[in-house]
Amino acid sequence: MKKTQAVGIDLGTTYSCIAYLNEHGQPVTIPNQEGELATPSVVFFEDGQPIVGTEALRNSIAHPDRIVQHAKRFMGDTTKFWKVGDTRYSPSHVSGMILRKLIAAAQEQIGEISEAVITVPAQFSDAQRHATVLAGHAAGLEKIEMINEPVAAALCHVLGNEGLHFSELAIDQQLLVYDLGGGTLDLAVVNYTTDTVRVVAADGDLQLGGLDWTQEIVNLAAEKFIVDFGEDPRDDKESLQFLSLEAEQAKRSLSVRPRAAVTVQHGRNRRTYQIEQHEFEQRCQPLVDRSDTVVKRILKNNKMGWAHIDVVLTTGGSSRMPMVRDSLKRLSGRTLNSTLSPDQSIAHGAALYAGMLLANSQYARTVFSSETSSRLARVKQQSVSARGLGILIRDVESGQRVPHYLISANTPLPAATTHVFGTVVKNQNRVHVQIVESGAGPDQPYTLLGACRISELPASLPEGSEVEVTISYDHQARVHVSARELVSGRVAEVEIVRQENLAAQLEHGGGAAGSGSVEEVSGAGSSTGYTVEEDHDTIDLDVIVPPEPLKGLSDLAKLAQLQEEPDQPVLLCNDCGEPLGRGGICATCEAPQAVRKSANGTARSGRIPRRPSTASPATTMARDSANRSPQKAVKPERKSAKPDAKARKRRPRPVDPAEAEFWDLVDDGI
Repeated sequence: MKKTQAVGIDLGTTYSCIAYLNEHGQPVTIPNQEGELATPSVVFFEDGQPIVGTEALRNSIAHPDRIVQHAKRFMGDTTKFWKVGDTRYSPSHVSGMILRKLIAAAQEQIGEISEAVITVPAQFSDAQRHATVLAGHAAGLEKIEMINEPVAAALCHVLGNEGLHFSELAIDQQLLVYDLGGGTLDLAVVNYTTDTVRVVAADGDLQLGGLDWTQEIVNLAAEKFIVDFGEDPRDDKESLQFLSLEAEQAKRSLSVRPRAAVTVQHGRNRRTYQIEQHEFEQRCQPLVDRSDTVVKRILKNNKMGWAHIDVVLTTGGSSRMPMVRDSLKRLSGRTLNSTLSPDQSIAHGAALYAGMLLANSQYARTVFSSETSSRLARVKQQSVSARGLGILIRDVESGQRVPHYLISANTPLPAATTHVFGTVVKNQNRVHVQIVESGAGPDQPYTLLGACRISELPASLPEGSEVEVTISYDHQARVHVSARELVSGRVAEVEIVRQENLAAQLEHGGGAAGSGSVEEVSGAGSSTGYTVEEDHDTIDLDVIVPPEPLKGLSDLAKLAQLQEEPDQPVLLCNDCGEPLGRGGICATCEAPQAVRKSANGTARSGRIPRRPSTASPATTMARDSANRSPQKAVKPERKSAKPDAKARKRRPRPVDPAEAEFWDLVDDGI
């Protein structure tokens, strides 16, 4: 029987950590080859060979052009890479080198490692999670499970921390986990009951972390230096790297001292400045405000107040800063729980989750004690989708594609939804649907995951044949797609096509970098997701709107723009597969198309849910007339006569609040 270790890895933006469960079920951090419990997430390239960790940091000042760091902030961005000589390294490649360093050190102490749980921010998209899996495979792992970082912290808290053997909580609690790391802010509301850790809601900011506080010290010291010498040390790579390391140390000192020294060295000039704590806090107030906004948002969006939160649990190295802790205390009105190790708790929680996954295996029963194995097997955890998942539909008025989310954010995982689509042409044997996720925040754009291609449909399908497509999140928030042709019941082959090598295909100016030098290159494409190639041999599907009401006014308003009449389907062009506009004119091909029906003669796409028939017949007819006419109809006066008995007996279905708001706007002529 192959030996399997319960290993958890915290792959961080600035530092990474690996831990495992010993025979007593206790998480133990494994030191690296230098004896350090946390390894800097930095890679230095020397003669084509990567050096990871503290040694890389030591060489960062002398050779700043051969250093790659903070790769986690670019995970999932296919247009971002670093060029070393003739080789291009993506964020997944660099992260794989960091993981390989951690795993190599661990294998020297506990034996072979082929499986591991890797932590990721809750706000990571499917593309970023996919990139993390690629990094794990590049490091030699055969099987990779993922867990959200705040969930790992919650597991570490409820199962016992800091060497305590399963000192589980005595009462049910609802926790707000606040995880401020080097590169990201992660929040989760976690409900703990006996043997169950359930995430209620997740939120965060993928571009807010300790790095941003460090950068403020860099800017503050650089501005002082400019006043004194008229030169900006940030313009030189060596000077900037030296200043960044100084600023990082000063930031840590300011967590325990009222002032800290920062030395700036540039050209022939060198000067040391004292940074006061109050000066630092004033400079970083906008960052604290951003953190407060996310904290308030997670409670507001889930209709919670601080009375619903029993414990505010802090973790992440940057949560040590007094300004962050003071702000959390003011917001919550309570003392913070700081029992978790800011640097190791995430890896410990991941190791506990790895033990939970292995608890029922024969290996676990032979390694762990019976009490430990039983306890691990009993505990269950459930997370939520931090992002919405859906498809792209086209607004025929503007010609722009807009997202329509089928699975909303903060839906318990695993989650799945099914939609019925219709083929556009006779004998169509493959189709595609574009899958999207919502942004990491309310002001962030959606992420295009890729084109879901459904191939090998049954032969001789008539036009309008229905295909049932199911998109889902698994327990790791990874996206899956399945499809079934309804007449034959045949399951179609489905894959999400990701353009992993898109960056390598982009053309960039300038010659090749010199041997051993690192050239940072970002492609012209969006950094928010995968770019999808046009597939001219693949035809889109007609969307058949499901009977359940759509959630949210925005979705209703978007679908309302996709049809002239509420009783008519959204039909797609025979040639290009795009939705037809008014009069059957394709906005893309600019050619008239014949209006068609499905094979069974029923309407098949684009209807928005009708409002329950609670208005008088005259008002309903006027509304239908207004929907059919491009001109604004005059609203008739309401009749005082009572509706007939048949109308009185009709019981309207419950109205979704967002849907009701939509129809109220229509009634008001908006």
